[in-house]
Amino acid sequence: MEMLYEVQVDSGVRYRAIGDDSLMLRQEDCCVVRKDFYLDIAKVVRICREATPEDHHQEPQGPDKKTETPVIQRKATVMDQSKATENAVRAKSAMRVAAQHVELLQLPMKLINAHYSFDGKLVTVQFSADGRVDFRELVKQLSNALNTRIELRQIGVRDETAAIGGIAPCGRVLCCRSFLRDFASINVKMAKEQDLSLTPSTISGVCGRLKCCLKYEHEGYLEMEKTMPRRGDCCECPEGRGRIVDRNLLTQTVVVALEDSGRNVTFSKDDVRVVYPEKHKMPKKDGKCCGNCCKNDGGRKQ
Repeated sequence: MEMLYEVQVDSGVRYRAIGDDSLMLRQEDCCVVRKDFYLDIAKVVRICREATPEDHHQEPQGPDKKTETPVIQRKATVMDQSKATENAVRAKSAMRVAAQHVELLQLPMKLINAHYSFDGKLVTVQFSADGRVDFRELVKQLSNALNTRIELRQIGVRDETAAIGGIAPCGRVLCCRSFLRDFASINVKMAKEQDLSLTPSTISGVCGRLKCCLKYEHEGYLEMEKTMPRRGDCCECPEGRGRIVDRNLLTQTVVVALEDSGRNVTFSKDDVRVVYPEKHKMPKKDGKCCGNCCKNDGGRKQ
């Protein structure tokens, strides 16, 4: 029986590979993978599921172009891991050579890391840049200098952070480095719907983009928000009438500014009853209309 695994090379790049269950691979095990025309050594980061016939082909990278899913050849031996360590040293040397050629060619690019394939047939260099960079001459020079095939790969700021790694503000290893495989679409609206502060330093991650974790609990917050009154709603509470000035979705509580005393008091959402929604002003005690609700009815006073 074949299994589908998610593996990661030392440069931080992740991809899925197929391997026979007789290999008895576990999480954190190193293995030798056949990918395209070369061999690579990678670490198992996740055991996905049993492989299906569709898993043997990856999504097309271009028109009429199908790629075979990498295949795990064997569990890495001590000799294999020793060779991988040597390749890591060679990769650092390749980075220095690449940096020299980038400086000579005056290319507007920032080198992130270099990775030697297990058999040395390919050197992959990852870089970031503000726009498109013509690196054809750089590829030629590096190929001659390192005497192997060169692949330059431009990545974004999120992929750069995932490749470098680090500690998130929560104190844990960055999600993009530890388990995230794909980056979901995230926007400021998600932070608003979770009642978070919109201060950039609060909702931005190490990469400078919106935190990926804003997506994790977004659907749960949307469900809780359906049963919660909104800020600005006029309501009746155990201590009288007031207006909701704050709320906490997690604790299911609201802060009410009391009309009589002006005090702010916290109540459970079950202890308040919305009288007028946010768009209306609070009516006066004598029952006369404040005038704002009439504007929403064509300007006619009741």
